[in-house]
Amino acid sequence: MINKFYKTIHNKYSRFFRFIFFLRYLFGLFIVAIILFFITPSFLNHEKNSEAFKRYLANNYDLKILKYKSIEYQLFPFPNFELRNPIINFEESQIKLNVKKLKIYPKLLSIYNDKNFQSNKIVFNKSDISLENSDFKYFIKKFLKQKNKLYFNDLNIKIYNDTKLLALLENIEFSNFGFNKNIVKGNIFDKGFKIKIKKDFNDINFKIDKSGINVDINLDEKLSKNSINGVFKAKILNTKLKFNFIYDEKSLNIYNSFFRSKNLSFKNKSRISLEPFLDSNSNFEIEDVNTKIFNKLKLEELLLYKNILKKISTKNEVNFNTKKFSRNFINQLNLKFDLAYGRLNYSKNFSISDNIFKCNGNTNLLEEYPLLFFDCSINSNSKRDLLKKFDIDIKKENNIFNLNVKGNLSVINNKINFKEISMNNNYKASNEDLNYFKEKFENILFKDNFIKIFDLKKIKEFILEIS
Repeated sequence: MINKFYKTIHNKYSRFFRFIFFLRYLFGLFIVAIILFFITPSFLNHEKNSEAFKRYLANNYDLKILKYKSIEYQLFPFPNFELRNPIINFEESQIKLNVKKLKIYPKLLSIYNDKNFQSNKIVFNKSDISLENSDFKYFIKKFLKQKNKLYFNDLNIKIYNDTKLLALLENIEFSNFGFNKNIVKGNIFDKGFKIKIKKDFNDINFKIDKSGINVDINLDEKLSKNSINGVFKAKILNTKLKFNFIYDEKSLNIYNSFFRSKNLSFKNKSRISLEPFLDSNSNFEIEDVNTKIFNKLKLEELLLYKNILKKISTKNEVNFNTKKFSRNFINQLNLKFDLAYGRLNYSKNFSISDNIFKCNGNTNLLEEYPLLFFDCSINSNSKRDLLKKFDIDIKKENNIFNLNVKGNLSVINNKINFKEISMNNNYKASNEDLNYFKEKFENILFKDNFIKIFDLKKIKEFILEIS
């Protein structure tokens, strides 16, 4: 029965089975042809194809290959042409990119086609680039706006201002396609960072690992050709900052700015000019402040950066109005200070109840031991009420109190010199008095550091000592 069944199949379907058996040979030849198609380039000299690669990179990526060590064909993981140690620059710039391995992944029909070579993507492995501060924007824009597929693996960027290194970005990974499209990863200040770019580059998120720094930049979709407008939001640990900005090649304007932390909150607006030189003008409105934060200031360390201080040009105004039912010692404050070429000029007006304090002066921060010159006055209609603010009770006649003091002090050496002290137009300190006040001031108020001279307990002790 079984034999009869096989004979029937053999007689009726023999041609079909012969065709199937023929296909196996055809399939085998097809497999061999494919293997030879992909393997054969490994035995060819691809130096003659270098012009095709150069032409393709120039036309599609605006990249110019200046020189390279060798070209090799790699079969795995996908067929690609690998250029060893190429030096590349941009068609419109002299910026040079040093790459250890540049991989070009050709389209299937371009493996043997050097006349019309096309690729699926290019990959930069282990690259280094040095940029001037002014070139960084051009470099970033060049790759973020690139429509053809590219991938950077282990890119190191050094950013300089003239010959001084400003920043070092290491181990950068970036792809403009795939699952990690427009995500930048790398290291800065020995910490990992991650940047996500969304919505046609209008939304940017920046994070630094294990630092609490999280920044969002939302750009206006209707971008001007001459400026960039947007909103900047940052959260650094428990500190929040938000402002609108307008940036062009010459200036940065900041407005609707609000800063909030545990010890300080303020609003401000600023204009920072970038050309022809760096210059800033800012206005701050203090809403709340914990004065204890000033105890952490270390002016001595600030003076170590004289090379930076002499390059800063800035004008600032700070205003503070205490809230109702607040226990702040100062009711109102207006502080103006400007810095140019290391010289600081200031004027400060503040009130404690109805008592007016004024002070102005200057200092040269570039000197080895800067002297702060001051010309200060106190005007009060009630000496008794004024001293009560310092927890001092007097039973004497409640007189008008007007005090004027001139002199200078050394922030580093904790020394003070009084040039002139007068009170109520009927007292002018003698040289002996000036030396006495100097001694008591240095022993009591200046005992620790400059910031401590504003300690209320020390002020009370000083007043009682000289009264």
